[in-house]
Amino acid sequence: MEGNFGGGYDGVGENRGLSDDQPSNPFAGARRQCFTGTPRKAVRVRHESVAKTKLLDMTIEIEKGTRVCEIDFLPIVRSGAWADIGFRKTMEDAYICCDNFMQVYGTKTFGEPSAFYGVFDGHGGKHAADFARSNLPRFLLDDEDFPGEIQRAVASAFLQTDIAFAEACSVNSSLASGTTALAALVVGSSLVVANAGDCRAVLCRRGKAIELSHDHKPDCSSERKRIESLGGHVYDGYLNGQLNVARAIGDWHMDGMKDPDGVGPLIADPEVTRMRLTEDDEFLILGCDGIWDVFLSQNAVDFARRKLQEHNDPPTCCKELVDEALKRKSCDNLSVVLVCFQTKPPPILTARRPLVHSIISAKGRKELQSFLD
Repeated sequence: MEGNFGGGYDGVGENRGLSDDQPSNPFAGARRQCFTGTPRKAVRVRHESVAKTKLLDMTIEIEKGTRVCEIDFLPIVRSGAWADIGFRKTMEDAYICCDNFMQVYGTKTFGEPSAFYGVFDGHGGKHAADFARSNLPRFLLDDEDFPGEIQRAVASAFLQTDIAFAEACSVNSSLASGTTALAALVVGSSLVVANAGDCRAVLCRRGKAIELSHDHKPDCSSERKRIESLGGHVYDGYLNGQLNVARAIGDWHMDGMKDPDGVGPLIADPEVTRMRLTEDDEFLILGCDGIWDVFLSQNAVDFARRKLQEHNDPPTCCKELVDEALKRKSCDNLSVVLVCFQTKPPPILTARRPLVHSIISAKGRKELQSFLD
């Protein structure tokens, strides 16, 4: 399966080749209503987990050491995406790529630009990834705190999506599956990234790779401590010996992972990062773990930067990233979204010539000059 969006087109990545007897989504009617722009009552989070969500404000840390803090910089967003089944038998990834978030989904008005992007890496089936792609944006817009308390609203949207999917699975058990989720929201000059799982967001700032998300692996020390405190265990790098991620939407069918109160070793709580974009910020890469299995963050930024300098086309760059991952023998489904914040391609960076300190005495230089003459 392959698909791409870009060049001003707003849409979601569709998993082509799906069977026509795909289980229906009980929330489909509500989703269509959202697309029409009909206002609906805000939905509040149903449990206390959102109060525990780790919200990270990266503004000070990331902007430290940059040339200038461009307070008035407004990005001009353009994006692309590409996905490939890779060497797997089924395609379980999904993505969303929307440069005009409010125009496509919105019932609210706020700063421009407004854009929404996401990558969802499914496991045990494709339904959780498809469900999260379709419902996460509407839960975000339904939150009465959005966009005023944007980080809290994004975190709540993840949890609402998780609960709604549990309800959908209770109606139709064939939907049972899980997915990691990575979302990025651009509102004016603010960039908000939320991650639950092992997809990764990497910002390119003047050629330097800055990771805006953490990979939630069970054997990560902080995740292992949390898992064990909630009655789970990590065996051979897997949560309860079954999952190789510590956070995910769905997986309600798996024993010992989640309970109805949203407490358990597997959580859907995202880590949320917010920062202010500056003139030095060139593009953002959102990729599933199949990309990062064969690319280091800086390696991917260097590769994408070179390609954008050649053609300045985000969709083409995404396809080239996926093709390169396949050449490097990535064994997973592959999905990547690339968001540019400038209309021009990344500039050629000229390295400063290092200062050379003379170790030859004045007399030696004189003798050397005489010899050269």
